[in-house]
Amino acid sequence: MSTLLYKMGKAAYDKRWRFLVGWIVVLGVVIALLGANGIHVSSEMKIEGTESQKVLDQLAEELPAAAGGQASIVFTAPKGERLDTPERVALIGKAINEIYQSEYVINPAELAAQAGASADAAGGAQAGTGASGPLPGATLSADGNVALFQFQFTVQQTSLPASVPDAVIAAAESAEQNDSGITALPSDSLTSKPAIGSTEGIGIVVAAIVLLLTLGSVVAAGLPLLTALLGVGISVGAAYAFSSFFTMTDITPVLALMVGLAVGIDYSLFIVNRQRRMILDQGLSAREASSRAVGTAGSAVLFAGLTVIVALCGMLVIGIGFLSAMALVAAASVLVNVLVALTLLPALLGFVGERICSAKARQRSAGGHGAGQRHGVARRWVGGVVKTRYLIVVAAIVVLGVAAIPVAEMELGIPSGKTANLDTGARQSYDAISAGFGEGFNGPLLLVARPKDAAAKVTMEMLGGLTQALQQHDNVSLAAPMGVNQAGDMAIVSLIPRTGPTDAATKRLVNELRAADSGLAQTYGVTIGVTGFTAINIDMSSKLAEAFPLYVGVIVVLSLIILLLVFRSIIVPIKATIGFLLSILATFGIATAVFQWGWLHSLFGFDTGGPLLSFMPIMVTGILYGLAMDYQVFLVSSMRESFVHGQRGKNSVVHGYEQASRVVVAAAVIMVSVFAGFIFAHDIMIKQIGFALAIGILIDAFVVRMALVPAVMALFGDSAWRLPKWLDRLLPNLDVEGEKLLAELQAQESAGSKPGSRPRANAGSSRA
Repeated sequence: MSTLLYKMGKAAYDKRWRFLVGWIVVLGVVIALLGANGIHVSSEMKIEGTESQKVLDQLAEELPAAAGGQASIVFTAPKGERLDTPERVALIGKAINEIYQSEYVINPAELAAQAGASADAAGGAQAGTGASGPLPGATLSADGNVALFQFQFTVQQTSLPASVPDAVIAAAESAEQNDSGITALPSDSLTSKPAIGSTEGIGIVVAAIVLLLTLGSVVAAGLPLLTALLGVGISVGAAYAFSSFFTMTDITPVLALMVGLAVGIDYSLFIVNRQRRMILDQGLSAREASSRAVGTAGSAVLFAGLTVIVALCGMLVIGIGFLSAMALVAAASVLVNVLVALTLLPALLGFVGERICSAKARQRSAGGHGAGQRHGVARRWVGGVVKTRYLIVVAAIVVLGVAAIPVAEMELGIPSGKTANLDTGARQSYDAISAGFGEGFNGPLLLVARPKDAAAKVTMEMLGGLTQALQQHDNVSLAAPMGVNQAGDMAIVSLIPRTGPTDAATKRLVNELRAADSGLAQTYGVTIGVTGFTAINIDMSSKLAEAFPLYVGVIVVLSLIILLLVFRSIIVPIKATIGFLLSILATFGIATAVFQWGWLHSLFGFDTGGPLLSFMPIMVTGILYGLAMDYQVFLVSSMRESFVHGQRGKNSVVHGYEQASRVVVAAAVIMVSVFAGFIFAHDIMIKQIGFALAIGILIDAFVVRMALVPAVMALFGDSAWRLPKWLDRLLPNLDVEGEKLLAELQAQESAGSKPGSRPRANAGSSRA
């Protein structure tokens, strides 16, 4: 592999224009496809096979109007005033009528016609308490200060044209005219639009500074940024361009941008740094150093990238559609950035030529001062770690173990208006509904009852009795019949819990209603299905929580196999996998303390704690695994190379650490900076993912790889590289570090065929 990459790097360097034009053409094709196909994204996160989805599918087939998404508008008056004055009633009534004019909004009379119930009954189910009163179509609170208008779309919100929610909000806000004192607050289901904001640029700025400090040249620092931006431009643009052919959630391209930008910068950094070290330490020409860098560091980049891709694609075994789409788009972003680093980067290095190293850097290197200054801090740090290795191992395990404690209380869910910031309309709407009617009105449930006897029909007496029985439940605020389908074998009931959508009591209520042996089911001889936005989120969180241990198991097995192949060692894979598990547990522990318990919430720009995003643990685990293996490969392979070239025991650990630590630290700082830039996004989902990835990289790179790994390697010494002979014969030699290539080039130099100029040191002795 390393020989092939060496030849490819040399070809890209020599035929730089062809490679550059080729990538520009790829970018042009993506832009053209994007213009032709347009952008099609959705907020849909459904999981096939869950109870709530099954009920929705039944409704979509037999009673489509009842299967649409639910939304609400809250109208409030100034404190101490009422909404039921003639002027305000007229304005609110006009706004409601205008909303009903939309072809995507169900009028209660239409639903009643389909369900076979009276318009009044249907309207009561929609509004929560009935359509009668001073505000027809809306429910007025006891003090007259809040009015709740709940309505239903003909389809789920995820299938609505983007203009429909905006039109609904505009119609509602028309009631605010003429100094009426009315405030219209849409529910979060109408306003939730994850997007890429301006804060992500912070990470790029920090990355640019780190690159400049690491590489010491504006030209050299600019190349990783340029290639990474081109890589994410192509990958994210392609995802948007093909979004009409698959269901892509609106957070998917943001995730691809996060991962692609981070790995794109890091992979190019590894190669550029290796080229510069070969020029300065070995006296190679820029052309030869670039080719060798692609063959050696490029081999590690290729392996590291494939590891991230495999980890992401491992999510496909879970079988969750929207999660699979996220994983594939993110994996495609990584693949594009790997290809850019291996082909476009050496072409750009060809344009830069010998200017990749400044005259000042060459003078420092010629004077023999560069290496000592480079490795001084690393040598002192690793020397201290090796000397106190027992203490370091215990301290790292204790610290990470304590950080992981909150995981025991981690709750998963989908962010709602309850966790939105106080100054947002979604949060103000949630609080107004809770104050005026109770938290449960923020998350109505839709019940579908069918007779257990397939030949039986639902009678109005049965529906009335079932509704009254539901009303008697301790955690039910309101139960209202919506009618019976035309076939007469399915009854629909709207139910409002007393507790909020994300409360544990609401989850227990949903499970009780679904139980086949419940008192309600036995008394009325029915099976009850529960759906609605709240039930969907409960099912999604439960399904993902069940899938998480399976995915971690897949990652652990994958880690052991891949690291066994790379390092040809038993101890190294076990140590690396345990370190990763400690990292991931500590990451989710800290994320739970911050986002669920609310620790340091003001620092990270949110007001109220809540459950962690349900798919975040699986997604973050896959990404962190791939990135953690990047650092593992670049750091430990350097130690292995030192061992192969004659260093023994603790010396191989110290020497290998000195060679690799600087670029690994720089890469980790860049990744943390890029991910941290997303922490300050407005959307809580993006904020949580950005935080988890940033803190996860911080822990894995600086606690596990920079401290725990050298300490453990020093504990085992040379025995860390032992492998049973029978296993050694079975395993293929991947040559990730390009040892065969370097041996071949050294042989050529010895024979007088020098591929580079003035080789001053063993070709395999320099490691960045």
